[in-house]
Amino acid sequence: MKNNINIAKKCKYQKHSFHIVRPSPWPFLTAVSLFNLAVYLVLIFHDFKTSTMYLLISLGYFFYIIGMWFRDVIIESHQGMHTLKVQRNFRYGFVVFLVSEAMFFFGFFWCYFYMSLSPSIWIGCVWPPLGIVPINPSHLPLFNTILLISSGVNAVFCHKCIMNRNGRQDVTYGLIYTICLGIAFTACQVYEYSVAEFSINDGIFGSIFYVSTGFHGLHVNYRYRCFNCLFNTSFTISFFSWSSYRFRTNILILTFCWYYIWILLYACMYIGSWPFGYSSN
Repeated sequence: MKNNINIAKKCKYQKHSFHIVRPSPWPFLTAVSLFNLAVYLVLIFHDFKTSTMYLLISLGYFFYIIGMWFRDVIIESHQGMHTLKVQRNFRYGFVVFLVSEAMFFFGFFWCYFYMSLSPSIWIGCVWPPLGIVPINPSHLPLFNTILLISSGVNAVFCHKCIMNRNGRQDVTYGLIYTICLGIAFTACQVYEYSVAEFSINDGIFGSIFYVSTGFHGLHVNYRYRCFNCLFNTSFTISFFSWSSYRFRTNILILTFCWYYIWILLYACMYIGSWPFGYSSN
């Protein structure tokens, strides 16, 4: 009701139903943080000292900026700035973003199938290439898959609670479990990289594996940053109001799509690359 009043007052001063965003520093700071991430990532590839520490600092800075940007968007939603046209454009924009990310990972899968189905003589005409010891899919990768699916179950539980207007406590606990499982998934992924017997420099297999799973890990961290924003706003009074209802349910539904990317990665990069009959500790 309050948001409808704000929209009615706003319509007295402008003749369109769009939201004119105020000047914000977050787009520029996001560009700067992404540039820093790219620079420190290149320095890591060239074995520069302390570059890993600066990369982690830049990554934390990036997630902080994204969180503040989301905070401003949520505040604008509570102030009644998001009219029906604005909400519709939000959904269209997020759908386009998902399609672009799907095409982004499609390139990795295309490269994987191109090299694995018809290996060249330069890699021994076999897949995985000669000298590469792949990661056993029944060990840590399977545990990681269980973690990610479990966090998806918690996300669906939170979505159902918001849909049914259940207690705030159930939603809060569900978000806490989802965030904790996401952190555990990231920690296991980092540990897997540290114990793997091949690196990103080991030819086409190492490049495809680390780039595809690494970018997926970045997307998972970004998605759990979204859940962190939801957790912070779950303590507000208007968490179950109609104005923020669509915004939160749309995020919970759309971010759930990243689980399908990991299922494909697990089936291709781990199971598809594992030579069955090979014994490994």
